[in-house]
Amino acid sequence: MAKELTSRSENYSQWYNDLVVKADLAENSAVRGSMVIKPYGYAIWEKMQRILDDKFKETGHENAYFPLFIPKSFFSKEADHVEGFAKECAVVTHYRLKNDEKGGVVVDPEAKLEEELIVRPTSETIIWDTYRKWVQSYRDLPLLINQWANVVRWEMRTRLFLRTSEFLWQEGHTAHASRKEAVEEAETILKLYADFAENYMGMPVLQGVKSASERFAGAIETYCIEAMMQDGKALQAGTSHFLGQNFAKAFDVKYLTKENKLEYVWATSWGVSTRLIGALIMAHSDDNGLVLPPKLAPIQVVIVPIYRKDEQLEAITEKADEITKALRAKGISVKYDKRDTHKPGFKFAEWEMKGVPVRLAIGPRDLENGTVEVARRDTLEKDTLRMENLDEKIENLLEKIQDNIFQKALSFRESHTYKVDSWDEFKEKIEAGGFVWAHWDGTAKTEQKIKEETKATIRLIPTDGEKESGKCVYSGNPSERRVAFAKSY
Repeated sequence: MAKELTSRSENYSQWYNDLVVKADLAENSAVRGSMVIKPYGYAIWEKMQRILDDKFKETGHENAYFPLFIPKSFFSKEADHVEGFAKECAVVTHYRLKNDEKGGVVVDPEAKLEEELIVRPTSETIIWDTYRKWVQSYRDLPLLINQWANVVRWEMRTRLFLRTSEFLWQEGHTAHASRKEAVEEAETILKLYADFAENYMGMPVLQGVKSASERFAGAIETYCIEAMMQDGKALQAGTSHFLGQNFAKAFDVKYLTKENKLEYVWATSWGVSTRLIGALIMAHSDDNGLVLPPKLAPIQVVIVPIYRKDEQLEAITEKADEITKALRAKGISVKYDKRDTHKPGFKFAEWEMKGVPVRLAIGPRDLENGTVEVARRDTLEKDTLRMENLDEKIENLLEKIQDNIFQKALSFRESHTYKVDSWDEFKEKIEAGGFVWAHWDGTAKTEQKIKEETKATIRLIPTDGEKESGKCVYSGNPSERRVAFAKSY
């Protein structure tokens, strides 16, 4: 089964596409640019969703839901926002079909909408129109709302999970009484995303802010986390935006202060999407299939019986049920694969492809010896363990696997991170792949020239760490700190 994958070294892009399909995560749909997320892929998203949702609620946020359709006029209220999304919008112009003479259907020309509706690419405009009714005084603030939804951004070139015309995400939208409070909110969410990426996804990330040209449309500041994929390209894994008072002014959202003055509120928005599943795949998986960190694996342990006679299966099943019960008592998800339609070798390859962190194999001899064969997905190592306290041993092993997956990704990033001071070295390292820390003069012109000549973009400007005077790697003009460049998805 594993041989069905193109190798990463041969064609990384094809390897990724093969893996998404072979691991049963998703497939292309009949609608161009849109995907069907299959049960196993959706199970990963559900685990991500559950963890993040708990974290949002722990930090005081509540879930709500807002309309899929947004009046076109709303987008004209914030100039930068409409400019940023205009080329990606799907537009609803009519509300009815009718039968044609050939037995098909056509759009009824008499059913034209008075005002076209935009299928939401993001919800700032519809939400801020709503917040005008929700916010009256300082007592209504802060307003901390999140929604889980789908969005549509019309894409010409698509790739499953990474870039599709429709995708799933969460989007937080908050309103605050002061600039300081809104900035703190944006920074808090960034740290929450970074914690999730590193401690659950096993994926180390850099944290910082975007350059002006890379900011979210309508934001004053965009905070981001950036991860390194195994092909040396960066992937933006989450963003948190400080919106200032732009949307409050556009939609006239004011509050009465304690001093009885009317002031505009301060805003943030933030989100992560099903793109995280793409990141998970590309950061850890290998030529044998998926490698999933235990904390996000839908199935953490699979048990495969090895037998020739039905009476042997009965005894193995009894032991497997006992092990399953003990593991589930520790909150570990287990699948006992006793399908008689496939041989053990097929099952081993299938669960390896699907990235199940731990595989247990039990045969008649194991029952006699009180042992079990344990295979790790991350290292492909096998071991034989005694049955005694097996639940504790597996629990510890899952923790080791989670840590090892993170450390491996961290080592890869560190070995593909460079500091450069000359243009020739910059081009060489960018072509090789990885994060390249270099001085930049802070101008959009230089940033664009670098992008045109190397396809590298500024992934982030660090918000912490010491400033370091130097000369721009491209223009030679003064620079006060290095920024991170990379080719990206």
